[in-house]
Amino acid sequence: MSTVIGTKENPWPLKTPPQTSEYEMYKDEKDGKAILVCTVGKTVLHYDYRCINDLQEMLKQHGDWIELGSADEQKPAKEGTVEAWGRSPENPIGGWYGLKKGFRGRFGMYVPPLMEALGLAEVEHNPRNNRMRAL
Repeated sequence: MSTVIGTKENPWPLKTPPQTSEYEMYKDEKDGKAILVCTVGKTVLHYDYRCINDLQEMLKQHGDWIELGSADEQKPAKEGTVEAWGRSPENPIGGWYGLKKGFRGRFGMYVPPLMEALGLAEVEHNPRNNRMRAL
């Protein structure tokens, strides 16, 4: 068995920022593109893998805590949050990091704990209104 973490065989075990739900993520490839596969129960979401480096760079430039602001794709994201940045035409890819239509949201819920697990960011773990910052 592989000891490499972050693969389909050995995904990152993660918890949402409030520590209330468990989920898994791993790096994969789809149509020649590196992606993050996020499995929450029976729901599977995909995010562009470059979101990790892009988000870390944005956090470094921001220089302070930023609210996560997680929201489903169908709901508007609160301005000035990680969620809003993850779907903004102003981010490095010019739009959504989420790749599965109908499941492109929740960027602010599922990507920050991975960033924390990778040692790239600090994430708060309050019941609501959590924030993150670069390390």
